Amino acid sequence: MSECCAPLGENISFELEAIVSFDDRGQLVLPKDLRKKFNLSAGEKFALISCTDQEGLCCLSLIKTKALNSHIGRVLGPMMAK
Repeated sequence: MSECCAPLGENISFELEAIVSFDDRGQLVLPKDLRKKFNLSAGEKFALISCTDQEGLCCLSLIKTKALNSHIGRVLGPMMAK
């Protein structure tokens, strides 16, 4: 794993869930068993975060927008309170 994708001191686990590819329209499809495992519904929103290093693209992460909102609140909340 490249340093750009290394966890930042958090208790995070990584697991290879699926291998996916782009279709002719440039879309990725998550396998049905994976959508079921994580209770994902059609139309759910995710932020796509890229991580790059000196060689270019290192990894892509999908973050549920609801989770992203709470992360942003934890980071920006203390700054906005000042």
